[in-house]
Amino acid sequence: MKTRLTLLLLAGMLFLSACSTKKEEVHQEHVQGDIQEKTASASQLPKFLDKQKEEIRMVYQVAGMATDIIKWMPCYCGCGESVGHQSNLNCFIKEVNSDGSVVWDDHGTRCGVCMQIAVESVQLKQQGKSLKEIRDYIDKKYEKGYGNPTKTPMPV
Repeated sequence: MKTRLTLLLLAGMLFLSACSTKKEEVHQEHVQGDIQEKTASASQLPKFLDKQKEEIRMVYQVAGMATDIIKWMPCYCGCGESVGHQSNLNCFIKEVNSDGSVVWDDHGTRCGVCMQIAVESVQLKQQGKSLKEIRDYIDKKYEKGYGNPTKTPMPV
């Protein structure tokens, strides 16, 4: 699984490196009616990804495998205020139910900031960084020129 996650991260990083990261070009528009879809597990991606680019599907796969990381990372696209997200996880997954089923959210399909934070967080974890170190990195990188962060608690 670690090899698969690494390959997904590499593909995601290639995709994100092609996207603009200039702060003044950050996507700030958010739709109140995000599409949400339930699947049996995190290994089953939602149908709303079927027509998306492969790179976006890969970031969703990464998010599904790394909920324990990105749930501690804030998102800086403004989605906390606009759609009530609590962390970067909510840009991809609304909730994971006790039976293992997942309610996916399509918000991340429209936001490069969301995708970049998820990929960077998982990449830093694979490099051996602690959740606190990753959180500090994300907070520092996105504190200026981006939207207000979600009200994400600090990692324990």
